[in-house]
Parts: sequence; C-alpha cells; structure tokens
Amino acid sequence: QVQLVESGGGLVQAGGSLRLSCGASGRTVSNYAMGWFRQGPGKEREFVAGLGMSGGLTYYADSVKGRFTISRDNAKNTVYLQMNSLKPEDTGVYYCAASARWIGVLKTSSKYDYWGQGTQVTVSS
Repeated sequence: QVQLVESGGGLVQAGGSLRLSCGASGRTVSNYAMGWFRQGPGKEREFVAGLGMSGGLTYYADSVKGRFTISRDNAKNTVYLQMNSLKPEDTGVYYCAASARWIGVLKTSSKYDYWGQGTQVTVSS
C-alpha cells in the first residue's frame, strides 16, 4: 500500500507556473502507474496527466497538452506536475493517484487504487 501527499499548490496569476509534487510513502512510486486529476468548482473530477509504470509513457488531456509535464523521480519517490502558462480554467483541486493493477497510462479514475488529499490551485485572471 502507498500513501500519497500532494504539495505545491497556491495562487498564481494567469500565465504563471507552478510545480506540484506528489510524495509517496509505504512503497516506491516506480511500482505504480501514476496520474494527476483535478476538480474545478462545480465540476466533476477530470484527468489531467498520466505516467505509465515504466516511466516512459505519458499522456495528457487536450486542455493541458503542451503546457503541463508529468515526471517521476524514483530517488525522491516523488511524482511532479509542472504547470506552465496557467489559465483561470486550470483552477481546481489537484489530486495525485496511483494504480497497482495497471502498468500503462490510465485516464480513468476508477483504475486508480490510491489517492492523495489534494492541493488547491487558483489561477487569477
């Protein structure tokens, strides 16, 4: 079992950048497919970015492609989401997730087994 803790959220102006971190404890993140999801005000949780277990495969939602980058540092047992050129519509609570059952890039929340508590990102216009 793995425990996930997100950090790095905050308030930023449109066009700015943030880097979210997802620290893992209990097991190494290299044993999991990882993903980032977000939930905006009054919206359902949506997929943002995914990283396959091997670390070589990534996938992004169309809305963030070219602006966000997911990566993993096995030595630090941490997964990152680098967010550039932020827009007000990127506002929401961002969640890190891990899957022990699948090795590919996962876009469906039900395929993830473990979730962090979330970190708030607010982008002002």
